Amino acid sequence: MKLNLPDKLYYSIGEVAKAFDVNASLIRYWEQEFPIIKPKKNKKGNRYFTPEDIKNLKMIYHLVKEKGYTLDGARIALTTNKKINEAVEMIDRLEYVKSELIKLKNSLVDKDEA
Repeated sequence: MKLNLPDKLYYSIGEVAKAFDVNASLIRYWEQEFPIIKPKKNKKGNRYFTPEDIKNLKMIYHLVKEKGYTLDGARIALTTNKKINEAVEMIDRLEYVKSELIKLKNSLVDKDEA
């Protein structure tokens, strides 16, 4: 899952929701359900997520949306299986390699047609 987020110290909930292609309400719900997500809040109550929060949200997204875990199952997996982060990072790297190979293939096809 490649997220289109710029390198920043803090991300608004709107940016995070757009990057994960989910509603902001789902991000707020996951914040309540998973204690590892702790966004900073300003005086108005606006949430600002750190890169660490984004990493944790990626793991939750992977477990719940891609693997089909229930919220309880994902919570248990996050506390018992320390290799989930490594798996998510590996999937990200493989998806990047795949996209680069597809670009290379498409450029070769374009050259053959020319």
